[in-house]
Amino acid sequence: MDDIVHQAMAKWPNVPDCYGWLGLDARGNWYLRDDQAQAAGAFASGLPGSKGSLLQHDKLIDFIGRNYSADGQGRWFFQNGPQRVFVELQMAPLVWRVQADFSVKDHIGRDASIQTCWLDEHGHLFLQTDTGLGLVHTQDMGLAADAVDLGLWLPQDVPSQDVPARFGFVLSPMAMQNA
Repeated sequence: MDDIVHQAMAKWPNVPDCYGWLGLDARGNWYLRDDQAQAAGAFASGLPGSKGSLLQHDKLIDFIGRNYSADGQGRWFFQNGPQRVFVELQMAPLVWRVQADFSVKDHIGRDASIQTCWLDEHGHLFLQTDTGLGLVHTQDMGLAADAVDLGLWLPQDVPSQDVPARFGFVLSPMAMQNA
């Protein structure tokens, strides 16, 4: 986490948490969700306008990535100075990019060590790593298939509805907050 974030947290310890305003899609893209996007539906609903606006500012995306983490309840968040901004997830808290040597980097660019491989009934491939669970990016499924064919990854079946609970993350902290 950035030093400036730690300093802001110490200076303003009681800033309320923020829900629903930031989303991460299945391709590792960040979305800003204003009131209109939130009113259009849940982030992962697929309803028109519900995703919000794609973030494209590289320095902001890097700042979010450096300050992206999970709490003890499995809710992923971006620590924005003193405020914790909980992230709505389309599929998983991390999105893996498979490298030519079959190593992986998350959507933020961090390396990880693969522990297990999981496949749901929709053909989504998840990797559990030393840094958490993530979805393999759709553009990297060819490399992922090669890793499976070579016996490097041994996919185990997992029902899609079981993925968040099994791997300890929350898809929608906002829905959890409103429950």
